[in-house]
Amino acid sequence: MNREISLAFRKCKNEKRPALLTYIVAGDYNKKKSSQILNSISEHADIIEYGMPFNAATADGPQIQNSSYRALKGGIKLKDIFRIIKNYKKNKLSKPCILMGYYQTVFNFGEKNFIRECKRSKVSGCIIVDLPWPENKNFSKLCKKNNITFVQLISPTTTLKRMREIIKNSDELNYFISMLSTTGGKLKSSAGSILKQYQKVKKINPSKKLVIGFGITRKTIKSLKNSDGLVVGSELCKGISDALKKRQNPIKKLNKMVKELKTQIR
Repeated sequence: MNREISLAFRKCKNEKRPALLTYIVAGDYNKKKSSQILNSISEHADIIEYGMPFNAATADGPQIQNSSYRALKGGIKLKDIFRIIKNYKKNKLSKPCILMGYYQTVFNFGEKNFIRECKRSKVSGCIIVDLPWPENKNFSKLCKKNNITFVQLISPTTTLKRMREIIKNSDELNYFISMLSTTGGKLKSSAGSILKQYQKVKKINPSKKLVIGFGITRKTIKSLKNSDGLVVGSELCKGISDALKKRQNPIKKLNKMVKELKTQIR
């Protein structure tokens, strides 16, 4: 696993709590403010997931789609995202940054060029939503060769046989999708049921980190704290939308939201 991500999980383990992974879309609500929001939420987040906006995001619910729309409308490009991350990593309080998005973005930029820029910008990891195993083997190897953690996705309907293959061929961090839904949906199962499924996946290789995403909010996060990490995205994107509608400061609002999330899992 990438050293920065590994150290983040070690710190959380020492504090006897799950890691808090926060997701926002790069360029929302404009390039300058996106950079400021990134720095603001880093005060309380353990790992940052930074979304590459895409206009045909099949896994994203309305909140993340709204964020992506604002970012694309503002003219954000992949080269801008790498520049924002590179500047962000100069901040002493910066956290490990995982780029999340769709393969079309990577393909258009070129896989080798993409990985090269990730390395230059000190990106710690990648999640490519629509590049599953085994189609991701070559890209995953390219990531590993450059010390970038490639995070595999595992859904509730993934068969046990396939789970074993994915985890066997994965890096040291995987992402368990809590339910069949786009991002931002309400949890369809109880926390106990989700954690039961989570433990089945975790037992396949207990040494590898496994985080839970989809449906995680300030109301639900505490009930799922018996995990390696929890990902919150749609609620933060909605926080930006709400702040803009009410003419509030999104930077301060998201700092407060992430602080509340952190408090719930201590």
